Amino acid sequence: MQLATSDIIVFLLYFIIVASYGYWIYLKRKTKEHDSKAFFLAEGSLTWWAIGASLIASNISAEQFIGMSGNGYFVGIAVAAYEWVAAVALIIIAIWFMPVYLKNKIYTMPQFLKTRYNESVSVIMAVFWLFLYVFVNLTSILFLGSAAISGLVGTEYLHLIMLVLAAFAIVITLGGMKVIGYTDVIQVLVLIIGGLVTVFIALDKVSGGKGALSGFSEVLKAAPDHFHLILAKPDTTSSQEYITKYLMLPGILMYAAGQWIANLNYWGCNQYITQRALGADLPTARKGLVFAAFLKILMPIIVMLPGIAAYVLVQQGHLQPLAKQDDAYSSVLGFLPTGLKGLSVAALTAAIVASLAGKANSISTIFTLDIYKKYINRNAEEKKMVWTGRMTVIVAMIIAIFFTWNDLLGIGGEGGFTFIQKYTGFISPGVFAMFLLGLFWKRTTGTAAIAGLLTGFGLSIFFNEFAPKMLGANTWLYTAYPNGKGGFEIPFLIAMGLAFFFAVLLMVVISLAGPKVNRGAFALDKKMFQVQPSLLAIITVVLMLIAALYVKFW
Repeated sequence: MQLATSDIIVFLLYFIIVASYGYWIYLKRKTKEHDSKAFFLAEGSLTWWAIGASLIASNISAEQFIGMSGNGYFVGIAVAAYEWVAAVALIIIAIWFMPVYLKNKIYTMPQFLKTRYNESVSVIMAVFWLFLYVFVNLTSILFLGSAAISGLVGTEYLHLIMLVLAAFAIVITLGGMKVIGYTDVIQVLVLIIGGLVTVFIALDKVSGGKGALSGFSEVLKAAPDHFHLILAKPDTTSSQEYITKYLMLPGILMYAAGQWIANLNYWGCNQYITQRALGADLPTARKGLVFAAFLKILMPIIVMLPGIAAYVLVQQGHLQPLAKQDDAYSSVLGFLPTGLKGLSVAALTAAIVASLAGKANSISTIFTLDIYKKYINRNAEEKKMVWTGRMTVIVAMIIAIFFTWNDLLGIGGEGGFTFIQKYTGFISPGVFAMFLLGLFWKRTTGTAAIAGLLTGFGLSIFFNEFAPKMLGANTWLYTAYPNGKGGFEIPFLIAMGLAFFFAVLLMVVISLAGPKVNRGAFALDKKMFQVQPSLLAIITVVLMLIAALYVKFW
């Protein structure tokens, strides 16, 4: 896809607007330039709409645009479960998790673990999260983003694009969380507008120029198998292609545990995400999370529907059969007229930069508040902490560039979305078990937390890699399916649920041997979880919309 002069102008306008607005926000907060809480958390200064927009901007990146469109092309609407279950998860976090965090003045996830359990658990997880964020998340976002944009404008620009994305993210991050939060509002607007334009053009092409609504009707008729949210369990007559789809999205069973574990852990126990709300008061934080839940309902239209449209365009002969499913989004962008291509590249860049900036800020926050302040310089002044945070951002980004420059981690070969899921999904069951019981069961002990973390990780590896070979493909616990590579696999989301169940069981058994109330347990009361009637009405609307979508596309 070649960019014309008008496309380049549109893209540069996006860059100038975001940079100028960010600088203006920075000048407004200069009075608190050396306030660490203001720098890391934008304490008390983010509005509910800024929190909600920032959550979405940080979450949506190249792996959604490229990976979820690819999944839409291959499987269909079933992949929207990741977005729509996330909307419900955000509401759960808003009602039940956030009151506990804010009442106990929790600013980082390692701080939560130290307060609730002990320092050992906190240090272990702080170091783990730093490695995960730098070597998995930051590198994969940078690599996928650079690869996606260079695939549109020319692969010879890969390294230049990598440097520009990193530099842009650093500039935004150095301004602190307030700058990130408010520039994310623009990023989300660009992301949504650019994404909707791409969807409109793709559907219009499907309809032969009769408009997006006609195109959507045509897509429903041409690809009815792509509009089922719940995939049926494979049987002896199922093709390998269908079994592969089921391994990715295992029907109703993925809602038994896996989808909830992945989403509740990501949205409620993840510094990268919760940080946006931890500096606000409870009503503001809740409104922001619910606003994000509403935006989540819209996201499949932007990041999944182009993939289904590409599938139909291949059937119609407007596109050549794709070499791989992840080419779906870029193939659709080729239909955009001059000027709008620049907007689509801007939308993709907005998603990537927002994610990079959010991740870099979380790395900076955890290192400065949970490592540097506690173990390196206990007497560090506010100015020193802010300076340390900024230096951490730069160092983390340099490390990410080093490992992605020649793809030393093999992200491209393994597939970016798979790379992220592999290294974050294995740890999710144990981490979520540790947080869930720590928040709501006063008896949970520090020993149980470490045991649950290690058990969840070990069993995730066991069920995903070894169980079918050692125990067989069909047991009372699970069913494994042919993976097309000569072996059998348990669907990843089901394996996650099994690991979580046994991690929780072990934590309960160990905790029952301890005191009835652990000394670090949080004091809970019903009033903490009460929701304002106006917010409850909005939550009801969001849940009804999701229910209607499941009724329509079940």
